[in-house]
Amino acid sequence: MIFVRHADDYVAGFQPREDAERFLGEPKERLGQSGLELHPGKIRLLEFRKYAEADRRKRGEGRPETFDFLGMTHFCRRTRTGRFGLGRKPVAKRMRHTLKAIRTKLRKRMHADELETARWLGMVLRGWYNHFAVPTSHAHLCGSSGV
Repeated sequence: MIFVRHADDYVAGFQPREDAERFLGEPKERLGQSGLELHPGKIRLLEFRKYAEADRRKRGEGRPETFDFLGMTHFCRRTRTGRFGLGRKPVAKRMRHTLKAIRTKLRKRMHADELETARWLGMVLRGWYNHFAVPTSHAHLCGSSGV
């Protein structure tokens, strides 16, 4: 089992599907005793493993599903040697929103001091890269193609 938690969000990974289904049922029961419930739109079982692509192809389904966690879209990928790997890239909606906000602020700073604008933009980019520059995300941050 793999378990990743951040604040009140978490992702849990299981090898056999039965373990995942059992794990999914337990929090619902415990929260139900307190009158709470899990958000149905945020809970799902995904086939996210080494042979997911081949198994889905046999069943006539498309690519393996992706999921968003901590501002990153996580997806199944192949390494250069053809092995299974985890791919990550910034959530497209968040990236569009951020780029639009930067563009708007740069337009407002059009006649401001260039050095001050450069310092501001440097801080914004450093913050962006500090959060999103993780292994396998480089191609998606630099605008180059490839997965």
